[in-house]
Amino acid sequence: MRSTAGLEEYAADGALVLGGAAAILLQVADPVVARGVAEHSDFARNPMKRLRNTLSYVYAVGLGSEQQSRLAAGFVDRAHEHVPGAKDPARQLWVAATLQQLGVAVHEQLAGPLAPDVADEIYAAGARLGTMLQLPPGAWPADRAAFAVYWTEAVAGLEVGEQARGIARELLHSRAIPWWTRPAMPLVRVLTSGLLPETVREAYGLPWHPRRYRAAMGFVRGLRRATPRRLRELPSRRLLARLDEGQSARIR
Repeated sequence: MRSTAGLEEYAADGALVLGGAAAILLQVADPVVARGVAEHSDFARNPMKRLRNTLSYVYAVGLGSEQQSRLAAGFVDRAHEHVPGAKDPARQLWVAATLQQLGVAVHEQLAGPLAPDVADEIYAAGARLGTMLQLPPGAWPADRAAFAVYWTEAVAGLEVGEQARGIARELLHSRAIPWWTRPAMPLVRVLTSGLLPETVREAYGLPWHPRRYRAAMGFVRGLRRATPRRLRELPSRRLLARLDEGQSARIR
């Protein structure tokens, strides 16, 4: 089965959030990123806020107007203003790369491989995840083949330290998440473990159960097929509307 999604449908699919925890664990496997999150973020107290802000930025860059993109990027910039290393191009590239990699990985496991021309379009659009935050345009690998080389080398150089492991515990066993999300956490833990590269998963000490992972992904795949596209895209519409509401409130 091959995915029939185009760029806009891909970017608006709420199912991509399933890769969010794996993306965060990959990001903080860079010790500089881990230190910034551990020492300058309220992630442990309010993980849903970080998820909402990250999704708002991704949706704004991928689907929003130029005004929405710049507004969301401004929020991220201000949040990172006093975080050491947050504006380092190497770290900005890595964070953007994790969002690109995990988004495509989740989509292809749920909907099938992307057509090469659509995959190229999605990849080119992914560059804006970094460049909207001052990543120099030339820093984004030139094409998907170059990105694959960069990804392999970057993953090989990761160092999962104690701060990263602490963030993983807070993320995957959080007591701060809303009660209505807690029944889904066993599923999230299985999917997150399976989406990580083997070396990173082992460095975090996460369990690996291939049969559980296949079952979990199959469950989500069936749920996605049964969900109308309009409902799958509801998170993107709501978060973009929140950006507009926030801008209107600032103007008033």
